[in-house]
Amino acid sequence: MILNEQIIIFILAILVIGLLVWVSRIEFRMRKIFKGKKANNLEETIISLINELKNLEKSKDNIIADVEGIEKRLQKSIQGVGIVRFKPFRDSGNQSFSIVLINEKGDGIVLSSLYAREKVSLFAKPLKNCKSDYDLTNEEKEALREAQLTNK
Repeated sequence: MILNEQIIIFILAILVIGLLVWVSRIEFRMRKIFKGKKANNLEETIISLINELKNLEKSKDNIIADVEGIEKRLQKSIQGVGIVRFKPFRDSGNQSFSIVLINEKGDGIVLSSLYAREKVSLFAKPLKNCKSDYDLTNEEKEALREAQLTNK
């Protein structure tokens, strides 16, 4: 009988030691989970994480709305620029120029300046889809091609 009791006590001792090791490992894992948190229980930590997640969702929605607004404004901004300098008359210098400013859709303006000794003339022609209702000079067409290349 004494032998049976000793075996039972030995088995129970091994079981207790095993349970102590298991509890220690669980406690170590729980400390890792709660590290840096001043939460008293798991429920408080989970509620805190849920609230942080909701705040992140709101922030994400705000950022998406901001990016969409920026993309809309960006489409209207000048994205292609072409400049060509030329000499329209024999006796004038190389002071004349054509500038094309277009957005993503090809809408914009052609500005041309003709320099002569007596005067300087400035012309503006609107663009819609990289086309104008007014005839474009060769220099203006060249500036438009250059603007289209920088717009891509």
